[in-house]
Amino acid sequence: MKTEDSIFEIMGWTANNTTVLLLEALDETGSINKAAQQVGLQYKSAWQKLDRMNNILPFQLYTKKTGGSGGGGSSLTEEGKGLLKRLRLLKNEYSQFTQFYSDNPNEALSTLKTLRRMEMTLSARNVWLGEVIEINQGAVNSVVDIRLKGGDRVSTVITERSVNRLGLGPLREVLVIVKAPNVLLGCDIDRKSISARNILTGKITSIIAGAINEEITIDLSGGSTVTSIITSASVTRLGLAVGKTCSAIIKASDVIVATT
Repeated sequence: MKTEDSIFEIMGWTANNTTVLLLEALDETGSINKAAQQVGLQYKSAWQKLDRMNNILPFQLYTKKTGGSGGGGSSLTEEGKGLLKRLRLLKNEYSQFTQFYSDNPNEALSTLKTLRRMEMTLSARNVWLGEVIEINQGAVNSVVDIRLKGGDRVSTVITERSVNRLGLGPLREVLVIVKAPNVLLGCDIDRKSISARNILTGKITSIIAGAINEEITIDLSGGSTVTSIITSASVTRLGLAVGKTCSAIIKASDVIVATT
């Protein structure tokens, strides 16, 4: 086994890593559907994988275009192209990575952390990268305010013991995890008339219908997405449709925080 192969095996990452192949295919084709076909994934699996990556990165990974005379499509942002370039470097040339680490240790470490985040396997549909901005401590529980990329904010209530165990403090990088069934949806929400701390508003970009439940994905203004699973009856009652403005409502007690 080559030295670089053993290094990547330790990292849980191989030369045939689907994440990198999918990013390369998207950059080449400008289409998630075509990229999925090229890599051998179902469209939904590819789209969810890209969505998950986008949510755990501090920048927008790709942009989506809808409609128009030329049809829709997707393309990597400049930051996304930069990430792909670094991943290719890691995949192809370990010797170059050694030099890369020597010249840019902070950037190299950031890339390795990104790889670890992208390869995490979690049952929760919503995983976002965030930064702690404030902690209001109580006798038993503390309220931790976290800023996602683009300025969206999420609060969680956890024990003071957990705050200390995780080493949380201002500017600490964390992962925010919320299960899709715990995300409620509403339209024209008045923040003053609802007890939930977290209200994230954006436009619906996807509705995947099921026999009983439907999966709703909302693009937030900051560049992340939030996914909810609610009943088909609720979708009809709320009049939800792609393009409609909608708010995701999340109780602070349903927000899980993890450190990397």
